[in-house]
Amino acid sequence: MGIPDHLICLLRNLYAGQEATVRTGHGTTDWFQIGKGVHQGCILSPCLFNLYAEYIMRNAGLEETQAGIKIAGRNINHLRYADDTTLMAEIEEELKSLLMKVKVESEKVGLKLNIQKTKIMASSPITSWEIDGETVETVSDFIFWGSKVTAGGDCSHEIKTHSLEGKL
Repeated sequence: MGIPDHLICLLRNLYAGQEATVRTGHGTTDWFQIGKGVHQGCILSPCLFNLYAEYIMRNAGLEETQAGIKIAGRNINHLRYADDTTLMAEIEEELKSLLMKVKVESEKVGLKLNIQKTKIMASSPITSWEIDGETVETVSDFIFWGSKVTAGGDCSHEIKTHSLEGKL
């Protein structure tokens, strides 16, 4: 991804030999090695996670695929914010393909797709999906960046919410 070697070396040194202990109401655990993750509260952590996510998406080949929706002449098949990813396609099989590509690339770098947090929303009826023996929930709406998105494109909830907040 074009990250200079000296920065990679600095990050390796920052994360080498990480240890932690957990304090509970019953005492403190023994110290243990941390092998994965970013430092909680570190100013670099969001950037490092974004690089990780970008690496996964690039290797999944989402930019090269024709799957997605057309907006202003551009093909858009995913949106990301923090650790949330939204995949989009016009055809069910294309959406399945996008999801499986992201799943495979995530597993290659030690991340696992959380099926309980994975949802499908479609504007037309779709078949039930299973991934690794678990059913993926189909929903008629979800909250995206603080706004309610519905399968039918109804925005009356958003209009009502924002008018009550005085944002219109």
